[in-house]
Order: sequence, then structure tokens, then C-alpha cells
Amino acid sequence: MNVKRSLSLAGHRTSLALEPEFWAEAERLAERRGQSLAAFVLDIDRTRGDRNLASAVRVAVLAHLTAPASVAERASS
Repeated sequence: MNVKRSLSLAGHRTSLALEPEFWAEAERLAERRGQSLAAFVLDIDRTRGDRNLASAVRVAVLAHLTAPASVAERASS
């Protein structure tokens, strides 16, 4: 089941519905980058093109999880 959250992106409120697993990983990625969750999502929003925001966040999370460095990091833990 999706979890809906409201975020403020560049002064505009928006709601985003993602599965809890995607929210958890997005929060971890934002923390690793020293960003708030809103700043992390805003970075994705600025580069998403025609893709809807929820899909763009999922793709960004999956791209990180399947990147060679991330795969090696998970394998060693």
C-alpha cells in the first residue's frame, strides 16, 4: 500500500504517494547526501523530464540501488 506524504518543493506544496520501501530508501539517500527529503525530491523534480514525480523518485532510488558501487556496498555488509 502506498503512503502519501506532503512536501514543500521550492515553495510549492505537493503530495507524493510511494510504497514504504521507496520512502525508506529515499530518506537514506537524502541523509547520505546531507539533504532533507524535500531537497532530495526537488533535485529529482528538476531533472525528471516528462515522467511523473512519483515514478521519477522510484527510478532514482532503483538507479542508486543497482549502481555497481551500491551493489558492492550491500554485498559486503
